[in-house]
Amino acid sequence: RVDLVESGGGSVQAGGSLRLSCEGSFDPYDYYCLAWFRQAPGEERVGVAAIYKRHDTGHYADSVKGRFTISAGYRKRTLYLQMNNLRPEDTAVYYCAARHSSEPDTCSQWRRYRDWGRGTQVTVSS
Repeated sequence: RVDLVESGGGSVQAGGSLRLSCEGSFDPYDYYCLAWFRQAPGEERVGVAAIYKRHDTGHYADSVKGRFTISAGYRKRTLYLQMNNLRPEDTAVYYCAARHSSEPDTCSQWRRYRDWGRGTQVTVSS
């Protein structure tokens, strides 16, 4: 199991930016899919961005493409989500997630994630 702790949430006006961080108990020699999810009130948790820990290319939900950027250091223990041009509909609790994997092409298979952080609230006002 990977322990995950998110930080960086807060309140911002529409058009603003936030950077979320997720500290994880990653083994620097192991292989992982990493992702950010979000859950708005009354809605299901949905995946917004995913990345393979040893790669630079992220996969994004259509709703955040061009505005959000996911990144992870090769041997660092932190996952990031840079969120620009935020909209009120981005308001949600954001969770980071991880799973062991040697298949980078599967990282956007959202239902396969098993390890989760507790979440951080992001609120965007109009």
